[in-house]
Amino acid sequence: MRWWDIAPVLELERELFPDDAWSEGMFWSELAHARGPGATRRYVVAVAEDDGRVAGYAGLAAAGGLGDVQTIAVARDQWGTGLGARLLTELLRYATDFECAEVLLEVRVDNTRAQRLYERFGFEPIGFRRGYYQPGNVDALVMRLTVQEDVNEVDVDNTESAESHG
Repeated sequence: MRWWDIAPVLELERELFPDDAWSEGMFWSELAHARGPGATRRYVVAVAEDDGRVAGYAGLAAAGGLGDVQTIAVARDQWGTGLGARLLTELLRYATDFECAEVLLEVRVDNTRAQRLYERFGFEPIGFRRGYYQPGNVDALVMRLTVQEDVNEVDVDNTESAESHG
């Protein structure tokens, strides 16, 4: 995501989340942490092929080996196309780049469509945050994905054996 994406992203944000949409300032703040060598955020935008409009966006924050899905949004006319899965796949790739051992997210308890997507990717429910989404006072389901270690990594307890067969 770049600064010029903020206006169309905000439009989609307000359409999809009318009661608890992020502000322009929130997006600017997130983007400020997405650049440079010390970046702790990654944001992506998906553009519709037919008309060039923003069809979806997603963001991840990472620190100390922990990733947090900040947002995923897909335009209603793109639901069921796999765009949400592609955005989540991209965020998980960034989580790997950030060397995250776990990725967390919050999802509205009434958003079963998103919950099913996250479950397909291996996220598991671990708790609730009461009244998380305001002003509607809607609870959030907290979900976690434990990132699997690469099976090709060297076993530190058996380094000599791993090196001799590599």
